[in-house]
Amino acid sequence: MAIPIELVRDAKTEFDLTEEADQQSLYALTEALLALPDISETEVIKEARKKGVPLEFRIAAKLFGSRRYLQANDQPVKVAVIFAMWGEQNRLYPKSRNNPNGEDSLRVKLDQLAWATQGTAIDWHLYAVDDGCPHDSGKIAEQIASEHTLADKVSVLFLQDAIPAGEGPLTRLQSVGDSRKGGAVILGAMQAMEDGMDAIIYTDADNSVHLGQIGLLLRPHLDNGRRVVLGNRKHADAVLVKQESRWGIGIKLLRHMQRMVGQPIFSRGILDTQAAFKLYQREVVLRSIAEPTVFDFSFDTDWILAAIACDEPMEMVPFAFIDSFAESASITQGPMTTWETLLLGLVKAVRKHDVPHSQAMALVLEEEIQSSADLDILIHHLPPQLESATEKDFGDPQVMSPEEVRAWIRQRKMEESA
Repeated sequence: MAIPIELVRDAKTEFDLTEEADQQSLYALTEALLALPDISETEVIKEARKKGVPLEFRIAAKLFGSRRYLQANDQPVKVAVIFAMWGEQNRLYPKSRNNPNGEDSLRVKLDQLAWATQGTAIDWHLYAVDDGCPHDSGKIAEQIASEHTLADKVSVLFLQDAIPAGEGPLTRLQSVGDSRKGGAVILGAMQAMEDGMDAIIYTDADNSVHLGQIGLLLRPHLDNGRRVVLGNRKHADAVLVKQESRWGIGIKLLRHMQRMVGQPIFSRGILDTQAAFKLYQREVVLRSIAEPTVFDFSFDTDWILAAIACDEPMEMVPFAFIDSFAESASITQGPMTTWETLLLGLVKAVRKHDVPHSQAMALVLEEEIQSSADLDILIHHLPPQLESATEKDFGDPQVMSPEEVRAWIRQRKMEESA
C-alpha cells in the first residue's frame, strides 16, 4: 500500500516550536501514518528521504518509527528523562503577545512522553532540574507541573538544595555558579538512580527535540543491548533545522582544534557530541557520574570519553531537531563562552580518562586560550590552511598542525592589539 499522496502534499513546510497548532498538526499527521495498516517504517523513511518532502512529514517519519517500535516492544523498562533549566522563565510559559518566545515547554514534554508511551511497556519519569536560575525557572516549573494531570510523572529539583555535598558526585561543586548544565543533569541522574530507573535520557529544556522520538533511542538499547545510544543530527536521515549563522567563518578553526584533542571521540564517527538526545543505561550512568571531570556544557564529552575508556559499545541514531534559537543559552551567555567551555572541558576530560589525543593541541588550547575573548578574536577570521578544508579534514595535523594553530592565534592577538 502506498502512502496517500495528500499526507505528503498537505504537510507543513515549516514548524514553529511556539505554536500549539503546529504540535497538534504533527500529531495528526503521525497518527494518520500509524493508522495505515500495511505501511512499514522503511517505506515512510524512503518517502521522507525524497527531495522536497515537507519538513512536517520528515519529523512525522521519526515519530512514526518511534511510536511503532514502542507499540511492538514488550520489554518493560523504566526511563528517566532529564533536562536542566537556566533562563527558561519565558519558554516554560505558552506563547503570548508579551511572551513571543514561549514554548509551553514542560507541558509539551509531558504530553509528548505520554503520547509516545501510551499503552506500551515503557514507564517514564521526567526530571526538571533548576541549575541555579536567577529567574526562578524551578519555581515556575513546579507551579506548571502541579496543575498538570501528569503531575505525578514529574519531579522538579533544585541544584542549590544539593550543594555543598559532603559526599557523592557533587562534592567538588561548591556553588551553582560553577555549574552550567552539567551539574544539574548529574543531580537529575543521581535522583533517577535513587528512584530505581533503568536508564536515563537527557535533553534540553526547550522543545527542540520532540520527546515522541524516545523509541529511536530505546530500540538499540532494548534490541541490541546498547548501553549508550547517542542522537546524531549529522546523519543523512536526521532532520536538522538550525541557524548556523550564529557562528563566523573561524568556526572551522575551532572544530579543527576540537577534533585534534577529541580524537578518540571523532575517530569513531561521533561528530555530534552536543546533541541533547542521549541514552545511558543505569550502570553506565553510575560509572559516568562517580567522579565527574566537569559540571558545565562539556559534560557530554566527559561522559562519552568515560564510556570509551571502558570500551563501552555505542550506537548512534538520526533524529529530528528544530533549533530553539531565540533564547538559547549559548546565545544569552555568549557563543564563544560556550566554545571556550567545550574546548577546555574536552582537554580536562581526555587527560582524566587517559585516552590518546593530541597533547600538543591540548597544550595550545591551555596556554593560548585564556578566556572567551581570545576566541572572539578568532571566530571571524580563517587561517589559509583551512580555507578549503572540509569536514573530513578537521583534526588532521597534516592540514594544519598544532604549531601552526599556535602561530595563527598569536598573529591574530597581535593584529587585534595593534
